Amino acid sequence: MIRGGPVLDPRRWLALTVISVATLMVVLDASIINIALPHAQAGLDISDANRQWAITAYALTFGGLLLLGGRVVDFVGRKRVFLIGLIGFAVTSMVAGVAPNGAMLFAGRALLGAFAALLAPAALSLIAVTFTDTRERAKAFGVYGALQGAGGAVGLIAGGVLTEYTTWRWCLFVSTPIALAVALAARPTLKESPAEGTRRYDIPGALLVTTGLVAVVVKGRRASAATA
Repeated sequence: MIRGGPVLDPRRWLALTVISVATLMVVLDASIINIALPHAQAGLDISDANRQWAITAYALTFGGLLLLGGRVVDFVGRKRVFLIGLIGFAVTSMVAGVAPNGAMLFAGRALLGAFAALLAPAALSLIAVTFTDTRERAKAFGVYGALQGAGGAVGLIAGGVLTEYTTWRWCLFVSTPIALAVALAARPTLKESPAEGTRRYDIPGALLVTTGLVAVVVKGRRASAATA
C-alpha cells in the first residue's frame, strides 16, 4: 500500500499476466489461420470466392459486437464475463477446428468473434480496476498495448509452424487449452467488480451495426468479382 494512496492488490501483476495472455489470444486468433487458409480450403472444398470468410466472419462479429460487449462487461461483471468469454472461446475454437465443411468453419469463426467481443473489453476494464495507482496503471496499459500490436505477427508465425508440423485444424484447436488454462488461473486471481446503474443494452443497435458491416463486405466482394 502506498502511504496516503489507494490500497494495491498484491496479485495485480499476476492478474496482468492472466489478462495479457487472454488479450494475446484474441488478437492472435485473427491472424493465425491466414497461413493455413489454403489447406483448410482444400480440406473442406471451399471455393476461392468464399474462403476469405474464415477470416472475415471473425472480424465482423468482433467489431460489430464490441460496444455491446463492453456494456455487458460493465453491468454483468468484469470477471464473470471474462470467464464466460474464455470458456466460450475454448468451446467455439474446438467446434471450428472439427468443422466438416466450410459453413461450420465460418459459423465457428463468427462465434469466436462474438466471444472475443466480450473478452477484449473485459480485459481492458479489468486492468483499469486492478491497477489503482496511476503510474502502475500506465505500465499495465503499456503491456496491454504492446501485446495488441505483437499479436498479429505472433499469430502468423504460430499459424505457419502449426500448419507445417501438424494440420491446419490445430490453428484453431490451439486456443482451447490456452483459454481453459487462463480461465483456471483467472478464478483465484481476478476480483469481481460490476458497475452500478441501469442495465440497458442496445441489442438492436449492435445487430444493426453487425448486419451493416456484413452488407458492406458482401457488396464490396461482389463489386470486386464483377470487375475481375
